[in-house]
Amino acid sequence: MQRRVLGLAIAVVTVAAAAGCGSSSGTGGSSSSGGEKATQVKVGIIPIVDVAPLYLGQKKGFFSSRGIDLKMESAQGGAAIIPGVVSGQFQFGFSNVTSLMIAQTKGVPIKSVVNGAASTGDTDKDISGVGVKKDSPVKSAKDLVGKTVAVNTLRNIGDTTVRESVRKDGGDPSKVKFIEMPFDQMPAALDGGQVDAAWMGEPALTIAMGQGARVVASPFAETDPKLTIATYFASAKLAQENPDLVKKFTEAVSESLEYASEHPDEARQIVTTYTKIDGEVLKSLTLPTWPAEYDMASLEKVASLGEQDGMFDGKKPDLAALFS
Repeated sequence: MQRRVLGLAIAVVTVAAAAGCGSSSGTGGSSSSGGEKATQVKVGIIPIVDVAPLYLGQKKGFFSSRGIDLKMESAQGGAAIIPGVVSGQFQFGFSNVTSLMIAQTKGVPIKSVVNGAASTGDTDKDISGVGVKKDSPVKSAKDLVGKTVAVNTLRNIGDTTVRESVRKDGGDPSKVKFIEMPFDQMPAALDGGQVDAAWMGEPALTIAMGQGARVVASPFAETDPKLTIATYFASAKLAQENPDLVKKFTEAVSESLEYASEHPDEARQIVTTYTKIDGEVLKSLTLPTWPAEYDMASLEKVASLGEQDGMFDGKKPDLAALFS
């Protein structure tokens, strides 16, 4: 549970590269209605509300109109998706920005290509939160010191921003114990007392609150109200060898982000196609914002926090190269 997922991910990438397995060219084909070959594109995603625009864009034909046969494959977190993108298992991936920064400082050849999701900026209603049981003695972020907090993967934007919430509330973030757990298992684990607290994204957050959980911190909004949370990325090899595919994918995602922002009810409804949620949860869950551009100031803040917490092993991420 406490393994360093990114370290494992890098090892997997190294093994995959040495074995010569996989290709990042994204040239798998399937027939389109016009008789031409559409390019099959696999995207590694996390089954959370943040990726709703991708599914909505697929439904609306934003990808097929550009000759892309889009396939989504789920993973536990961005750190687990990175080796899949580099080895060619996926042509693109969705990852939190901290995992991308860590990977870059380790020399993993990746490049962000388009924005993914951002915080609502509302500390009372954001797309992630730290939940505790109703009768928990934890009342605010500083009370997480000495407690066990579940995050979907270690060394990602979850523990980075939770530490910042604890720090801002006057606690020592180095004394919070983080363990890994898939988002969909967190509400039950919290309710059953397996963890003291859980940092949850939607829809897990709303499900937990429906079971009586209290939110004691909103790490995204508390870190930066315009926080860029996650982006879609490709391998450097794909970006260099198939820029046309990257351009088409980027354009389709951008159109999907815009459409989801303008049609929140449709974005909310599409979540039911890739997560198991009931009608009450659907009505209550919080949607992220889906801006077209990264917020570079917030990315610089995340990088600074990562350095402060020793996430990059003494190296600084090159934000201009990663997010240009």
